[in-house]
Amino acid sequence: MNNRDSTYTGFVFKKYEAPELSIFDKLLDIFKELITHTSGDVDEAFDWLEQLDKTYQITTPEYTLEDFKRDLFDKGFIQERVKPDGNSGTGITAKTERAIRQRALNQIFGKLKKSGSGNHNTKKIGTGDETTGETRAYQFGDGLDNVSMTESIRNAQINNGITDGFQLHEEDLVVNETTHKSQMSTVLMIDISHSMILYGEDRITPAKKVAMALAELITTRYPKDTLDIIVFGNDSWRISIQDLPYLQVGPYHTNTVAGLELAMDLLRRKRNTNKQIFMITDGKPSCLRLPDGRYYKNSNGLDQHIVRKCYDKASQARKLHIPITTFMIAQDPYLMQFVRAFTQANQGKAFYTGLQGLGEMIFEDYEQNRKKRIKG
Repeated sequence: MNNRDSTYTGFVFKKYEAPELSIFDKLLDIFKELITHTSGDVDEAFDWLEQLDKTYQITTPEYTLEDFKRDLFDKGFIQERVKPDGNSGTGITAKTERAIRQRALNQIFGKLKKSGSGNHNTKKIGTGDETTGETRAYQFGDGLDNVSMTESIRNAQINNGITDGFQLHEEDLVVNETTHKSQMSTVLMIDISHSMILYGEDRITPAKKVAMALAELITTRYPKDTLDIIVFGNDSWRISIQDLPYLQVGPYHTNTVAGLELAMDLLRRKRNTNKQIFMITDGKPSCLRLPDGRYYKNSNGLDQHIVRKCYDKASQARKLHIPITTFMIAQDPYLMQFVRAFTQANQGKAFYTGLQGLGEMIFEDYEQNRKKRIKG
């Protein structure tokens, strides 16, 4: 009889304690938040960080803000660069830009794991990688990875017997039915008119965070989807994902028509069937670009000429099977009337929201739209 250790083993349960962060990690997390608010201005971010350190004593005599700044250089988060005015200064790197997007994703959408395929589930049967639990007979062109070996071997034994050796014929093969997966092309429109920073409320920073989080979500979890980001003020233009941390509000009116025209132009070039526009705005349309290049502007109330142009673009998008979801960062009843009529013209959706919960709303709507198959 063998001697065995009589010591009992098992699990010990205790309250979860978050791991203690180093001073560098604490400061880095704060720095990533500040650099978003300062639109990439490292010097301004450090000015804020210094004030926070004086208030909350984050650093120690052994590890100072100068040590932190030196570590940021050494770890590749910041670098010396030439500013647009020709002077040299400190700027963030591509590594920091990616870290900011990942932080925004975690803040707004939670820690989402990367999906293997990144396509979009629909209720239609077709080529995909998620099985429905059903099987069907093999057809020419079916991938071998979808062949149900257990069922196919079973059919071979039933159809051919096992006395003369194992034989597997094409008619014995069955494949697992899969859910068709679609791709989605999204254009995110961000209002950068002056009202996005009026009345003491910073509305552009939450909009930037949402854009960065959505960009990170799509590029990591749904890499087969496309995301174009455009901004609109007096005019509209496309920006890259890398431009998002530096995005600022300008002395602009709100040319919603220009934004919609650019968004639809971008989506016309996409081969995907599923297309959508997300529009983040806080104000009424107040500007148009005339054929001769001059601007027609009117900030007093809802100008019917501008409003009708917006409705026309909404109807045009509807004919192109492009739904528009408007996220109105204001709850002015006067403007809500316009948004309701605009939404009705497009048969899209509208959310009347403050800044709180904007990211969650966009995420939920994106996920919901992913599951739909838009008929063209």
